[in-house]
Amino acid sequence: MNENFSFQQAAWKRLKKNKGAVFGLFIIIISIMVALFGYFISPDHSPYANRIILEIGSGKPGFKQDFILLKKKNPKSTGFFEQLANGKEDIYFYIPIVSHREQGDSIIVQKFIDEGLSERQSYHKNDLAPNPIITTRFLLGTDKFGRDILSRIIIGTRISLSVGLITILISLSIGLILGSLAGYFGGKTDAAITWFINVIWSIPTLLLVFAITLALGKGFWQVFIAIGLTMWVSVARLVRGQVIAARGLEYVDATRAWGCSTSRTIVRHIWPNIMGPVMVIAASNFASAIVIEAGLSFLGIGVQPPQPSWGLMIKENYNFIITQNPMLALAPGFAIMLLVLAFNLLGNGLRDALNVRGRI
Repeated sequence: MNENFSFQQAAWKRLKKNKGAVFGLFIIIISIMVALFGYFISPDHSPYANRIILEIGSGKPGFKQDFILLKKKNPKSTGFFEQLANGKEDIYFYIPIVSHREQGDSIIVQKFIDEGLSERQSYHKNDLAPNPIITTRFLLGTDKFGRDILSRIIIGTRISLSVGLITILISLSIGLILGSLAGYFGGKTDAAITWFINVIWSIPTLLLVFAITLALGKGFWQVFIAIGLTMWVSVARLVRGQVIAARGLEYVDATRAWGCSTSRTIVRHIWPNIMGPVMVIAASNFASAIVIEAGLSFLGIGVQPPQPSWGLMIKENYNFIITQNPMLALAPGFAIMLLVLAFNLLGNGLRDALNVRGRI
């Protein structure tokens, strides 16, 4: 136990010296915090950041817009945990305006309709918010539906991290079990599992994901399951090799001499000693899962609207890349690139810190 603990301490010290890995870990921690508290920090706290204001669609980054806040009838109250999980319904209608003036108990506004086009409207103060006029800056602009790009990127972080996490849980569960059985028992068991692994390995990942997605249907959870069921192969191959190398070591022979069951030997003794390489490939698969989910959403068979997947955002706005507002598609693309880079840097850092080959 002390030897294992000292190894972990030494590995952590080596990891901290790797600037790339520390940067990646920092980005991942920030992303996790953003995903958890996204609805509290995003400018648009409505569910899925789906506040549609068509009049201000395709706004360029940094533009400002004045709004008058009109009360909704019977707004839904939202508790802290419900807002944390699903956002908070707007209690006001956001009506874009060009100008306003008070007249008695009413506010007269020029409602913004389009560039150079407005409409005169009047609202009684009792129908408005206590502070009825606000000015909002859209740092990354708005999409064609007038939704805030920054808010949708923030909430989209939750989708990307969720698909990576669930994919890793599924792939590790299947890969560890099948790889361990093949490596520990060998013989016909190894041959059968290796044949199955090679068959799955020979099928292109996206093609297999397409098939599973079409079988399970489109949707949030279906994408996670589909990607997870395609990424266990690399884990199983790695685990099989690690278990083959470990089963002839003295500590495994000692567990057999003590009368430990096969499952106890594998789970309690072999798995803890091969987790270093598994953690490295898990970080790599996490990054791959984010890219695959973005690709599926871009193709229209991944996460469905109005959920703000980064890949779906690129699909909705990629035609703006060569027109007047490329940031609509580039912003979610940069987010994907940064998060994938973070996991790859962390994976490389873990590989060096754990000194996988030297340890084996």
